[in-house]
Amino acid sequence: MEFFATVAARRAIKHYADKPVTEADFERIMQAVLLSPTSYNIQHWRFVRVTDSQLRTELQAAAWGQTQITEAAELVIVCADTQAWSDNPQRYWANAPADVQAMMLPMLASFYQGKGLLQRDEAMRSSGMAAQTFMLAAKALGYDTCPMIGFDNERVAEMVNLPAGHVISMFITLGSADKPANPRAGQIPLTEVLIENRF
Repeated sequence: MEFFATVAARRAIKHYADKPVTEADFERIMQAVLLSPTSYNIQHWRFVRVTDSQLRTELQAAAWGQTQITEAAELVIVCADTQAWSDNPQRYWANAPADVQAMMLPMLASFYQGKGLLQRDEAMRSSGMAAQTFMLAAKALGYDTCPMIGFDNERVAEMVNLPAGHVISMFITLGSADKPANPRAGQIPLTEVLIENRF
C-alpha cells in the first residue's frame, strides 16, 4: 500500500474476524518496528506478545471487558525500559567508529543521569514511535490494529511480571477487521494545530 494511503487507512479497529496473522508477517512488522527512531539509539521499547489464551482473558478483564483483546489475532503490550540508557550502553554504538563512541557514551550518561522524569518521558516517546511504526507496518500488509490505554496499569504490570524500571505504554491489538471503523468523529483543522514560530 502506498504510504499516504496507508496513513489514511489506518484506524482503531474494535472488532476482529477470526483470521490469523501469519508468523512471517508478524516478524516483518516487528523487524520494521526495530527501525523506529530513539534518542541516542537507546531502543527503550520492549514488547510482550501475549499468546497465552488464559492470560488474554485475564487481560481483557483488566481492560474493563474490551472484546478486541481476545477477538484479535494478536495482542502486544508495548512497554519501555526507563533505565535502558544505563544498561550496557556501549552496545547502542557498537558499530560506530571509536571516536564517536568515545563522544556519545559520556554524553548519554550526563544527559539522563539523575533525571527520572526525562528517563520516563524518553522511554514513552520511543515506545510511542515504535507503536506507530507497528500500526503502519501492519496496515501496509493489510492488517488492522487498535492502540489501547484503557486498562488497569498496575494489574497488568503484575500479570506480565513487568520488571522494575519499566513502564507500560499501551496495548496494540492486531488482526483483520470484522467490520470497518466508524467514520472519523471529527478532525481539528490544520490551521488550529500548526503554529509558526510561537504560540
